[in-house]
Amino acid sequence: MTDQNTPSSGSGQPDPDEGAPRFVDKRRIDPETGQVRTPEEQVLADAENIAAGAEEAVVLEGLVEAQKLAAERLDELQRSQAAYYNLEQQYSSYVKRAKADQIAAHDRGVASLAEALIPVLDDIELARQHGDLTGPFASIAEKLQATLSRLGIEQYGEAGEAFDPAVHEALMHAHSADVTEPTVQMVLQHGYRTADRVLRAARVAVVDPEA
Repeated sequence: MTDQNTPSSGSGQPDPDEGAPRFVDKRRIDPETGQVRTPEEQVLADAENIAAGAEEAVVLEGLVEAQKLAAERLDELQRSQAAYYNLEQQYSSYVKRAKADQIAAHDRGVASLAEALIPVLDDIELARQHGDLTGPFASIAEKLQATLSRLGIEQYGEAGEAFDPAVHEALMHAHSADVTEPTVQMVLQHGYRTADRVLRAARVAVVDPEA
């Protein structure tokens, strides 16, 4: 009598391999078909995997090289910008110095011209005081003084103003109870100056307070 629970093969004999563990190399399973690859297919798949890995390595190497090149170009750009900034600053400083030198040269030229004309201006002032500044001579004198005024040359010195040794030259001294500080009593010759330089101090008579 045959036991119905006993497994049997088609031949009626037990299958020695049935129930035994089976080992499957998943690398040989085609992921698309799920079928076991033939040796030829496996060789082709392995070659494709190697090629894909090599391609990925090339891509990564190219990315690293690209990043390195980008860093070099950025460094070159930053250096160029710094060099341009320094050049711009140097040019700006040069322009400022050139303008300052030009202004200083202009001021020196104006001062030299005014100093050379001071004796002429003294003669004009004396002629005015004596009533001789008339006719064409008066017109020329006015034009000369107007021109000097446009160039920044100022005539100064008035009776009654406080004596300042920085801008006045005292040629005469007297005392009076009518003043509380040294005061210009009379202007003997007017002074001339620019905005930042005294060309000639005003020559004056000074009255001092009584002791």
